[in-house]
Amino acid sequence: MREKILKAIDKNSKLTAKELAVMLGAEEAAVAATIKELEAESIICGYPTLINWDKTESEKVTALIEVKVTPQRGQGFDRIAERIYKFEEVESVYLMSGGFDLTVIIDGKSMREVANFVSSKLAPMEAVLSTATHFVLKKYKEHGMPLVHEVEDERMLITP
Repeated sequence: MREKILKAIDKNSKLTAKELAVMLGAEEAAVAATIKELEAESIICGYPTLINWDKTESEKVTALIEVKVTPQRGQGFDRIAERIYKFEEVESVYLMSGGFDLTVIIDGKSMREVANFVSSKLAPMEAVLSTATHFVLKKYKEHGMPLVHEVEDERMLITP
């Protein structure tokens, strides 16, 4: 039941214990207790809301930053990743395989703000060897949810 609850709320965190119980054919009290356990075990870490910022008046730019680092003795990448994710601007940090070590995702008000973050906070860290910044131009799908809806072609068909 735990896995089914997690899959359901991963797509819609607004589902109530009662709604989940109906969907899963379980008792509401059992579902509520399971959710409490999942929260206590830090399996459920929060309930963020997916917002399409492009439809608001808010100016926002998202950047993915590839970071090559020197792992710390005895702690690998964990210590440097922790130092990076503590910055307010940082949305996500991932350890990667391939040509770089960490992917850092940040949101800023402008490209200049992102550049300032990289040049004044990220790049000067002693373990950071290099960075490469990529700006998101348009989001089509995020957290499994499409952000762009198809527009039907409303032109009239004219035939000779």
